[in-house]
Amino acid sequence: MELRQGPQRARRTTNFCLYVIASLWVIHWAKVASSDLDLQSSRSPALTVILEKARKCVIPQNERFDCWPEVKGASKRACEKRGCCWGNQVSKGVPFCYFPTNYGGYKASNIKVSAKGVTANLSRSDHSLFPPDVDKLVLQIDFQTETRLRIRIFDPNNARFEPPVEVPTQPKAVDNPLYKVKVTASPFNIVVTRVSTNATIFDTTGMAPFIFADQFLQIGTRLSTHFLYGLGEHRYQFLQRVDSWRKLVFWAHGYPPTEKNGYGAHPFYLNLERSSSGNLRDAHGVLLLNSNAAEAILQPHGSNQTGAVTFRSTGGLVDLFVLLGPSPLSVTAQYTDIVGRPYLPPFWSLGFHLCRWGYNSSTKLQAVIARNREAMMPYDVQWGDIDYMDQHKDWTFDQKNFHNLPAIVKDLHQNKQRYIIMADPAISSSQPAGKYAPFDDGKRMNIFIKDYQGHLLIGKVWPGETAFPDFFNPKSYDYWLKQAQEFHKKIPFDGLWIDMNEPSNFVDGSVSGCSNTSKFDNPPYTPGTIDGDLTLATLCPSSRQNLSSHYNLHNMYGWSQTNVSRRHVGSGKFGGHWLGDNNSSFSDMAFSIDGILNFNLFAIPQVGADICGFQSNTSPELCTRWHQLGAFYPFMRNHNTLTPKDQDPASFKAPYIDHIRQALELRYRLLAVLYTLFFKAHTDGLPVVRPLFFLYPGVEDVSRQFMWGDQLLVSPVLKEGATVVEAFLPKDTWYDFHSGAPFIGQGRKVNLSAPLDTINVHIRGGAILPLLPSTVRTDIARQQKFILVVAPSPTGSTAGQLYWDDGESGDSIKAKKYSLINFMLKDKTLTNSVIVSGYKPASRINADRIEFLGTNKVPSRVTVNGRAANFRYEALEKKLTAFDLSLDLLTAFTVTWT
Repeated sequence: MELRQGPQRARRTTNFCLYVIASLWVIHWAKVASSDLDLQSSRSPALTVILEKARKCVIPQNERFDCWPEVKGASKRACEKRGCCWGNQVSKGVPFCYFPTNYGGYKASNIKVSAKGVTANLSRSDHSLFPPDVDKLVLQIDFQTETRLRIRIFDPNNARFEPPVEVPTQPKAVDNPLYKVKVTASPFNIVVTRVSTNATIFDTTGMAPFIFADQFLQIGTRLSTHFLYGLGEHRYQFLQRVDSWRKLVFWAHGYPPTEKNGYGAHPFYLNLERSSSGNLRDAHGVLLLNSNAAEAILQPHGSNQTGAVTFRSTGGLVDLFVLLGPSPLSVTAQYTDIVGRPYLPPFWSLGFHLCRWGYNSSTKLQAVIARNREAMMPYDVQWGDIDYMDQHKDWTFDQKNFHNLPAIVKDLHQNKQRYIIMADPAISSSQPAGKYAPFDDGKRMNIFIKDYQGHLLIGKVWPGETAFPDFFNPKSYDYWLKQAQEFHKKIPFDGLWIDMNEPSNFVDGSVSGCSNTSKFDNPPYTPGTIDGDLTLATLCPSSRQNLSSHYNLHNMYGWSQTNVSRRHVGSGKFGGHWLGDNNSSFSDMAFSIDGILNFNLFAIPQVGADICGFQSNTSPELCTRWHQLGAFYPFMRNHNTLTPKDQDPASFKAPYIDHIRQALELRYRLLAVLYTLFFKAHTDGLPVVRPLFFLYPGVEDVSRQFMWGDQLLVSPVLKEGATVVEAFLPKDTWYDFHSGAPFIGQGRKVNLSAPLDTINVHIRGGAILPLLPSTVRTDIARQQKFILVVAPSPTGSTAGQLYWDDGESGDSIKAKKYSLINFMLKDKTLTNSVIVSGYKPASRINADRIEFLGTNKVPSRVTVNGRAANFRYEALEKKLTAFDLSLDLLTAFTVTWT
């Protein structure tokens, strides 16, 4: 054995030494060839070819673009057969196989520029990584507004799939665009820059080669800075790091959240730019409107490593919307101009929700409801997970274990509480004919997805073998509505929880497998999904839907079910989102903030995580801290799984039960503030929850604090055992929410006291907040009088707003059945302005107390509309309170003090 191994080792060592010597020789001569010396006369033709090849492969590592995106199979021989370069890897993630500088591509011709945009013809004569290539393309760049342009590259001779969403399509002559566009012919490149600063917005020059093959599209752009956000759904910090090579995949999966690919696909990013002075100033956004399996490859790039993004897709078109902001806040609003404004949720849905997979009986459910009522927990909505169903079948309930469910729902409604049911898309297909209407109706109406041969595709989910409704089928609305109406007669539910709609499947593809020959089931390239298989735990990509193949529609399945369920691009236009099956840990609680920030960026503001964690046992401390943080989730729900111990608020003993109740009471005091923020999201596209840098440049990496609108700063405890939180306080005037005491931020981190009963919340100077008293239900809250909290800004304006309607109607805004009131403070005078007065409840919209924070001196007199009012002054907190007011907010008023 020793004798046989020795010579083999020697040969390998010798070969390795020769390879190194040869490589060094080639690199040396490549450097010579790239100098100003002209040695062509002394070279042989063969040597010239070698030197030319070497020169095209001498590329700094952080400027290499992957020419072997597959997970396996890379070798020097296979790489060079593709016409690519093979090199060593010093840093993790740097590609071994990478594109040379002279890799073939498209050339542009017939470039035409007008006031409405740019058009050109594109052509290529060679083939790329994954032929067949589309040799003839059309480039169409539409100028749509001063801040938005659309870049489309498509096959003029063959229609390819495009997502069936309504987006702006009309180009127009733009007088003063914030952007300028340049298209070069050979090699073809697109460059978009900002007029005011010449900052990079979108630039394909020197990036990964542009490729448009039948099942492989690739386009890359350099970034303006390394401050990159978005590209979901992946479990990662809000700031996407581009100091290393990372691949973010867009292929919806039903697995618990990971850094790979999650429940949804959101190929949109926000990138910050630097001004000429080097300060972060402006922002832009880029949306890839493509629903196929795709990925975004992030990597450092250039000498300053600002980074690059390479988009790859397995089909469709290159369809990019570029948004110029210029502020981060305006970028997010402009994004909703494309995908649609978020819907306005009903007021009751902003209350506290409680759920569990594992009540297992109506007796246990009834006991949980009763103990939380008895503990006086603010609590509006009870949910039912799949254990309420009969053998996990949609639109049924277990009449043995949940025999008392109709009475429980009746009791909830009598107590002005709500009940939400789960309705998975997968429909049991194994029931006897005539015994299960949801399957019988779907089969009769021909709305189920078919396999590649046209037969019913059968998978497996909770009830066993299942069929999957095609929610792109026009008949699916009537089908789904009928099931909901029939079940509503038995269980009058108030909302739908549509889960498992990635779509999730317990077998790969179907019970019969997938096609061995279909180009959809066996694409030439598969993005780095979980295990690199598009069929894994979902439907066969070759399966047939009404509009197209599942290959094209997979990432829109949940969108289509949400659309049909509401019947109204962006799921936030139709519904909300929860962040999935998390764990009961402090780290998962911390990661939830990144998820909340991301989904507000994606125009889905009604988002939350499972409070206390879904999987494994929580602890009293963790659950307390999570309720404190969850009080500021736009969607607040406590939810856990089968086997862990109970974690509903009333299941804990003192002092934790009291701390959790205190957090819920804080939430209910802020309901009107939250509702008004949702109104602004619905009408103006503004995110409810925002990162600090949206208001305060310079803190772009702070993601463990966040803001509600521009009014409240939340600094939660995210570490076990901590009683102090290190928080960044921007340079501004702040007021402690609980005491009202003023605090001047110095633009640095400070240690804030945070005992177990406290979450640190600060009101930003310049805000006026309409608060409500603490109550146990939203309907009770709506009957109370408001408390106006005025937090003056010493330098800027001080203002606030209240949106109010009946909390139920879906057409309040369209029908003008709402009231909108602005509040303004100038000097020592508070006034209101009624913008809309379409909602005037019998109980009136009144305020009985006004708190003026930051009042440095005790006043001698407070007047309301010229009449003296009762008041008190707290010198330590510098707070002035006028009380017993009964102030009609829909009538003009003036409150002043002297």
